[in-house]
Amino acid sequence: MKAKILMAAIAALGIGDAQAAGRDMINIVGSSTVYPFTTIVAEHFGKKTGRPTPKVESTGTGGGMKLFCAGAGINTPDFTDASRRIKSSEYETCQKNGVKKITEIQVGYDGIVVANSNKGPDFKLTRKDLFLALARQVPAPDGGKKLVDNPFHYWDEINKSLPHEKIEVLGPPPTSGTRDAFDELALQGGCQTFDWIKAIKKQDKKKFKAICQSIREDGAYIEAGENDNLIVQKLSANPKALGIFGFSFLDQNTDKIKGAIVDGSEPTFENIASKAYPLSRPLFIYAKGEHLGVVPGMKAFVQEYTSEEAFGEDGYLVDKGLIPMPEEMRAKVRRRARAFEPMKFRG
Repeated sequence: MKAKILMAAIAALGIGDAQAAGRDMINIVGSSTVYPFTTIVAEHFGKKTGRPTPKVESTGTGGGMKLFCAGAGINTPDFTDASRRIKSSEYETCQKNGVKKITEIQVGYDGIVVANSNKGPDFKLTRKDLFLALARQVPAPDGGKKLVDNPFHYWDEINKSLPHEKIEVLGPPPTSGTRDAFDELALQGGCQTFDWIKAIKKQDKKKFKAICQSIREDGAYIEAGENDNLIVQKLSANPKALGIFGFSFLDQNTDKIKGAIVDGSEPTFENIASKAYPLSRPLFIYAKGEHLGVVPGMKAFVQEYTSEEAFGEDGYLVDKGLIPMPEEMRAKVRRRARAFEPMKFRG
């Protein structure tokens, strides 16, 4: 009778027999941008500890958050990678589903690059150019204070100094943290150069966001999935197209592609680290405290990720394109991460 009650309780929690006793392998989901870094850390962790190498899946930041926040059961991920900070709606979903001990771990910085084939023309863009090229609606070309459906089809229609090439941009889908960050940093950054639109923000934030962060759907912007390597391959095959992805994919493929200058700044390691490059952003992993002591190796994995050997200035992640944080900030992150200190949400 007791056994039946126990099995019913396990079933109610949505976990199976083997899962009820824990599992040996750490499960990680999330950002395609952070995926290469986490995969490398997982390999080092496996070699050093002799434990099973963690399973790392590239689901996109939004997809990863959905899986991570689904509950605290052992059938849910232990960590999720994110190329942006957790949203208030995601945090609230986590809390509602019993994921209350969330540790936020910033692992470094990244730059969102706009790149094309080495065989294509050089691009010197502004955030205003990017907004006018990709927004669903833009200010009327006649200079009036009204919005019209995007009428631009060639880059030189926006800015005469740009090439006479058709606007064709391959980028991530809405579930991607890179897409979220691009919408905010690039599109909204360019949108705010129009004073009359910027003024709307004080009156109606939702309307302002809808204007500044809505991407056109007429074929100029092509959702190319969560696989950034696939975008790189497509750019090699189509020198007339541009692509949007994280700096590490540019850094690892300079024989095939080149990054556009944005607002006068090149997407280089130094410019992203100093934040001179305008499309710079932090990268994170999030840990589920409820799984500590249930899934073995979580503490050792965080120790490896936050070690100087990994995310330090001369760490192996830097060799793969991660931009390191300043030493003082790394020390602060390390202390909080290794203590699995639950985050206090800041909107």
